[in-house]
Amino acid sequence: MQLERTSAEALPEPHPDSLRHCARVTESLRKAIDTAGGSIGFGEFMQHALYAPGLGYYVAGARKFGSDGDFITAPEVSPLFGQVLATQCAEILGGIPGGNILELGAGSGALAVQILGKLQAIDCLPERYLILDVSAELRQRQQQLIGSQLPDLLGHVDWLQALPESFRGVVIANEVADALPVERFLMNEGEVAQLRVACNETGFHWQQARAPDWLQTGVRAIERYIGRELPSGYLSEFSPALHGWIGDIANSLQEGVVLLFDYGVARREYYAPDRHAGWLRCYFRHHAHDDPLLYPGIQDVTAWIDFTEVAEAAADAGMEIGGYVTQSQFLLQGGLADELADFDQLDQTRQFELSRAVKLLTLPGEMGEHFKCIALSKGRATVPEAMALCDRAHVL
Repeated sequence: MQLERTSAEALPEPHPDSLRHCARVTESLRKAIDTAGGSIGFGEFMQHALYAPGLGYYVAGARKFGSDGDFITAPEVSPLFGQVLATQCAEILGGIPGGNILELGAGSGALAVQILGKLQAIDCLPERYLILDVSAELRQRQQQLIGSQLPDLLGHVDWLQALPESFRGVVIANEVADALPVERFLMNEGEVAQLRVACNETGFHWQQARAPDWLQTGVRAIERYIGRELPSGYLSEFSPALHGWIGDIANSLQEGVVLLFDYGVARREYYAPDRHAGWLRCYFRHHAHDDPLLYPGIQDVTAWIDFTEVAEAAADAGMEIGGYVTQSQFLLQGGLADELADFDQLDQTRQFELSRAVKLLTLPGEMGEHFKCIALSKGRATVPEAMALCDRAHVL
């Protein structure tokens, strides 16, 4: 099966500095491919393009979030997301004396500002707000934003280099899991082929090879779960890193709740017949496309989440599934209306801005249905009551 590539002509022209950085990442990937004997698995390609020290998309210095970046996350849409999340954190922390908040992959720092500001306003500040981020450049931006927006609270925030050994409180991961490297596979007359990345004088290209045993095992487990064989020509993704990542979080969590937000679906929908091209998406200057081999190091590469895998990994690690809801349900049941209580007193411009933000955060065709929240608990901690009102964990 020939995989078509996206034309660069369909995307905005990169800045010359970005192209120079892309050339450095490309050369580094070429060396890795040569060292590996001519090709590497897509998971290794994605890991390198996103996280290679000093080069990867998430660790280099280009702006990624907001209108000047490549994509917008919920905290960049409106403070409403963080304010509602903060009230849910306060409810959880009320049952964990001395509990703190740990945010994984804090991005621009906007969510931390929103949560801290709201918790201060309702007099529910934890002693510490911890941030774990792989990017030194993003850590610096987070410090600058929190310092400028909430200078009196900067002393409450600590930046970590690794997960704490024993944490009690709330763990927040907003759009983190989708950036974990995935493998791509293609079904060929009942056999599983791994999609690998090779290169020649014209650039990177796809190459098929017999899937290694661990990938074969993963795909066959998927087929057993959904109760049917995947047809020939079916292309999709499998995340070998997700299970371990959830396990690491569980090992760090002594008592508390993990709130994981991301775009994704349950496994039966993830591997539905009509999803024969997979769930991989790339973002460059607010343009979405499906060619991860284009512009390595200067575009985001993500894959939707199989939330059934999240639930299975959590159960294997000793956590309980406390709830699974859409982002819309989380916000509407979690107190969004309370955050809009003074709407009628606002001027028309502000009303328009808030209305637009609410639509983007909650409507089915926007973030409202595409994004889900799963709550994972450990110890005596309980999940927010709002999540129990519309829990759909049974679909997992």
